[in-house]
Amino acid sequence: MTTQSEPGHGRPDPGLSAIMSERRQLINLAYRLLGSLAEAEDVVQETYARWYATSRQQQDAIESPGAWLTRVASRICLDVLGSARARRERYVGEWIPEPLPECTEWISGRPGGATVDPADRVTLDESVSMAFLVVLESMTPAERVAFILHDVFCHSFAEVAEIVGRTPAACRQLASSARRRLRESQGPASPTAQQAGIVRDFKQAWEAKDIDALIGLLDPDATAIADGGGLATTFLRPIEGGEQIARAWVEIADRRPGNMTFLERTVNGQPGLVAQQDGVTVTVFAFEVAGDRIKHIWVVRNPEKLCRWTTS
Repeated sequence: MTTQSEPGHGRPDPGLSAIMSERRQLINLAYRLLGSLAEAEDVVQETYARWYATSRQQQDAIESPGAWLTRVASRICLDVLGSARARRERYVGEWIPEPLPECTEWISGRPGGATVDPADRVTLDESVSMAFLVVLESMTPAERVAFILHDVFCHSFAEVAEIVGRTPAACRQLASSARRRLRESQGPASPTAQQAGIVRDFKQAWEAKDIDALIGLLDPDATAIADGGGLATTFLRPIEGGEQIARAWVEIADRRPGNMTFLERTVNGQPGLVAQQDGVTVTVFAFEVAGDRIKHIWVVRNPEKLCRWTTS
């Protein structure tokens, strides 16, 4: 890739490899900021388009191309976040961030199903758990950008200020507010092995239609939220209360097609479940486990958000 020509100049671009090596970092940043891999990919594409819209002389004058790309991508994300609220007000039902499988499991949403480039993969850690992303959705765009850039990607508040157009002190306050929201909404995380065991027990109780076992695995104040986007049938309003969720899940089991199977999978770095019909993933279930109970269940059925899941 180091010998390709820069568009419009017709001569080798020795820095192309270094520039393109930033792609994974940009995808990771944009996905955390937007909660949508499709939108993140669009942002990164636009970022590179802006880079190549500058002259070679302007590019050479940029001391840190990586920092430049990060600033541009963050500003585009800030604009997207500002318009996202209006778009999601028109969304059918609840909007849930796009779930991601483990990097070894997912496929490209591009035509032909070609394997996704490693540079397009998102590093799965606690900052992309569904619980984390859902809390980010409750923040203002400026809070979200300040927090992610500073606390997750370790940029200084001076750098953040340049991106969001506020003072470093104001950005510090934005990040502090975001941190407080996270602390208030999330309890101590259970060990992954314990979470996996609880999700497995939930799957077995669900398949057995054992309502008492389901109630025992759910927090009394648990909530379940589904996202069909108007493209798949699901419940439109959140279900509140462990007993109510258990009863709803038994009803789902009663209507389960004969060709549907439930599988244990990693969802955004955490133990989860998927439902497949004839090898095609039709539903992804993400969980938040607090102690030994399930606190939240997120059900994603919008097919546009499931295109990166394997079909095997």
